[in-house]
Amino acid sequence: MGSLSSRVLRPAGRADEPEPTPGPGGAARRSDAGEDAAHGFCYCPGGRKRKRSSGAFCYCHPDSETDEDEDEGDEQQRLLNTPRRKKLKSTSKYIYQTLFLNGENSDIKICALGEEWSLHKIYLCQSGYFSSMFSGSWKESSMNIIELEIPDQNIDIEALQVAFGSLYRDDVLIKPSRVVAILAAACMLQLDGLIQQCGETMKETINVKTVCGYYTSAGTYGLDSVKKKCLEWLLNNLMTHQSVELFKELSINVMKQLIGSSNLFVMQVEMDVYTALKKWMFLQLVPSWNGSLKQLLTETDVWFSKWKKDFEGTAFLETEQGKPFASVFRHLRLQYIISDLASARIIEQDSLVPSEWLSSVYKQQWLAMLRAEQDSEVGPQEINKEELEGNSMRCGRKLAKDGEYCWRWTGFNFGFDLLVTYTNRYIIFKRNTLNQPCSGSVSLQPRRSIAFRLRLASFDSSGKLICSRATGYQILTLEKDQEQVVMNLDSRLLVFPLYICCNFLYISPEKRTESNRHPEHPGN
Repeated sequence: MGSLSSRVLRPAGRADEPEPTPGPGGAARRSDAGEDAAHGFCYCPGGRKRKRSSGAFCYCHPDSETDEDEDEGDEQQRLLNTPRRKKLKSTSKYIYQTLFLNGENSDIKICALGEEWSLHKIYLCQSGYFSSMFSGSWKESSMNIIELEIPDQNIDIEALQVAFGSLYRDDVLIKPSRVVAILAAACMLQLDGLIQQCGETMKETINVKTVCGYYTSAGTYGLDSVKKKCLEWLLNNLMTHQSVELFKELSINVMKQLIGSSNLFVMQVEMDVYTALKKWMFLQLVPSWNGSLKQLLTETDVWFSKWKKDFEGTAFLETEQGKPFASVFRHLRLQYIISDLASARIIEQDSLVPSEWLSSVYKQQWLAMLRAEQDSEVGPQEINKEELEGNSMRCGRKLAKDGEYCWRWTGFNFGFDLLVTYTNRYIIFKRNTLNQPCSGSVSLQPRRSIAFRLRLASFDSSGKLICSRATGYQILTLEKDQEQVVMNLDSRLLVFPLYICCNFLYISPEKRTESNRHPEHPGN
């Protein structure tokens, strides 16, 4: 028996609609569907009556719930009321292109360095230089063509182009290679905003290639914050990331500041500061040398050995060639060099430092040793920041990767054998007396004190400081073989390689009394 089929009756005026197909299984349609359809009903087998938002019911679309339809309507309404952004050509770009680059409606021409710019007085008045020129009784205030004299050799046409263009736009992109020239132009034209942007660019791009140039320019154009930032970079990197290129560029005045600072991030001991100075002085005298850093010390020693043969008996720093460098070497803390036998022998053999300098230091250290041995000297008892910054022992260590480390810095420290341990994020100081072997004599006094400051730092590939931590100056008193945690590192500091730098003072400076003052000569 064939399957049954039926035709759905449609309301009048809808005769052109196609007939529905039979439902699943060939089920027939209800015979009264025509009347219901005329009232907005249709019938589908298995369907349930659903009222749509139009008021009609549909059995064909059981998922057309009332709340869903209402949501759809709300979404459409929301879309209609939501503003859409379309990036148009900004006013700033239009002004820059039309007025500056094309020079339309220009009312003044600026000529400099053989170039001409068609500009507008109303924009030039943003510059303090032109504002004063146009508002005063200067003859240029009524001129339509102005010739600018450019006394600063750092200023070129490209820098003037950027400086003038900055008056017509909201932002300026400054390349590090161009920042000094643009800064020079901005300072001449008194463009405070551009000067500030140059300063920020310089601070963000300090590295071994830019630091010396930036430092000099910051001094020339009065950017003290940039100068300070450059000096900080040099203090952090002179010893930790030595460079032939940097040694060549560092001036005597800058090096004097670095070597004299208690904030110099020293690696190893003071003898290594002396060695770095020796290499720097060689490159200042022979700037054409182009070898590698690994070859530098050998070449330096060879060069000074040849000189020594020609000037037997005279220290290099006392010669005409060496005198300009003497003020830098004066800032070496020689007492921490001659406290180690191997270092004392090298500095004597080099004959760079005058023997009179060394003699006074030998005497000073000998008297300090006698005080420690015979005068019951137990070490510093209070913080004297000036004394610590000027006379503390500077030393450091690089930890290439995480792990456990234990070390001591070389030199005689008045019987205080200090062991430093890094383990499990802790840095520990231990006064070694009997537990560990020691190459020198140790003090058996029940308690000994040291003044110290501990600093830790990590740097990125450009030498920029990533993270750092410091203890500040402290007094630490330890009994025999006692140890003390002096710093607990958090996870932010565990960026390797990790650089550790310490300042120590093992013995108090001698207090001047009437008995040890120099006797006055009659008639003084």
